[in-house]
Amino acid sequence: MTTTSPHRAAAGPVAEAARIGAIDVLRGFALLGILVMNVQAFAMPQAAYFNPTALGDLENANLYVWLAGRMLADQKFMTIFSMLFGAGIVLMAGRVEARGGSAGRVHYRRMGWLAVIGLLHAHLLWYGDILFTYAVCGMVLYPLRHLSPGRLLALGTTLLAVGSAFSVGAGMSLPYWPEEALAAFADEAWRPTPAVLEAELAVYRGGWLAQLPSRSADALAFETVLLLMWAFWRAGGLMLIGMGLFHREVFAARRSPRFYAGLIAAAVLVGLPLQAYGLWLDFARGWPVWSFFLGQQFNYWPSIAVSLGYVGLVMLACGNAALHRFTRPFAAVGQTALTNYLLQTVLCTLVFYGHGLGWFGSVDRVGQLGVVAAVWALQLVASPLWLRRFRFGPAEWAWRSLTYGVRQPLQRARLTQATP
Repeated sequence: MTTTSPHRAAAGPVAEAARIGAIDVLRGFALLGILVMNVQAFAMPQAAYFNPTALGDLENANLYVWLAGRMLADQKFMTIFSMLFGAGIVLMAGRVEARGGSAGRVHYRRMGWLAVIGLLHAHLLWYGDILFTYAVCGMVLYPLRHLSPGRLLALGTTLLAVGSAFSVGAGMSLPYWPEEALAAFADEAWRPTPAVLEAELAVYRGGWLAQLPSRSADALAFETVLLLMWAFWRAGGLMLIGMGLFHREVFAARRSPRFYAGLIAAAVLVGLPLQAYGLWLDFARGWPVWSFFLGQQFNYWPSIAVSLGYVGLVMLACGNAALHRFTRPFAAVGQTALTNYLLQTVLCTLVFYGHGLGWFGSVDRVGQLGVVAAVWALQLVASPLWLRRFRFGPAEWAWRSLTYGVRQPLQRARLTQATP
């Protein structure tokens, strides 16, 4: 770290007074919502995330919890977070340029350090990390930030279509797969055999070092194959859409109530019914491998409509002064989103993995929802309290200090009474 120079001061982090409150609220809302789905990956073998019949009871309350998660959470909050990440690229670059700093240099340093944080998170704690993917997408897409909103929305949709095409193509090729390959995929990834399940349960019920080889192998698959086949196109497309929507002030609660009501209507009248139809097909067909490739398309696209419905709801809430005391805790979570994202991993791995309580594979979906509620309560209470004394979350402080090459002031200045 070095001392502050005029150039680096110009490129320093945004002042708190200049923050867009509605974006912080929406980011906090999305960060909390992401845990509804991530908890399944923390608590259960990987196959159970996509195929609810792979492990455990799927009746009565557990069925309703899973259905609610699929309809209201699956890919929705990741969609919002990805769009906001794209919006943040435009916002931060614009502010650095306005202060006379080198926006490109700051951006690529920022993405480089985020990639490092993501790699450490994935290989040391949890294979399901999204930060590395965001860093890669941010590096590639940064030069496109100045495109018109229309072009950004069109290009983002195109990237989304590429990711969709990979899945559709794989699904349509299923009849031509060799029997051995289809059986291996089903027995290991889609509906694992008892032996495969027991092996994964044993790994994550073991100690931290025992988990490391499996965790790193899964993380590497996420950072390579999954990134190229799905994650880059999905996250990158949504980032471009987020840039376009930011240019049109959608995330700043500055559009008309009628506009936001239209987003909500599209979610209710288009997004949710299409998802419900896809689920009906999955259950009617008995959750075959078809559901992984083609059945997922009934969530891949409609989830975007549902996500925009959430955006509409949150923006209307932010525009209502009477609700500000309810939205403030979400804004605090949003301001400390990186810290809270990593904290969710730490807490959930301590609950479910063998170096903690070791409950992996033994907590049903209702119980998982209880863990989510407890983490939500903690973060909604702790985040505002932390920000009363500190300017950033600890992870944000480290990330910004590394990005700007200057140790950022963490503690808020205390007002002292002047003496006569």
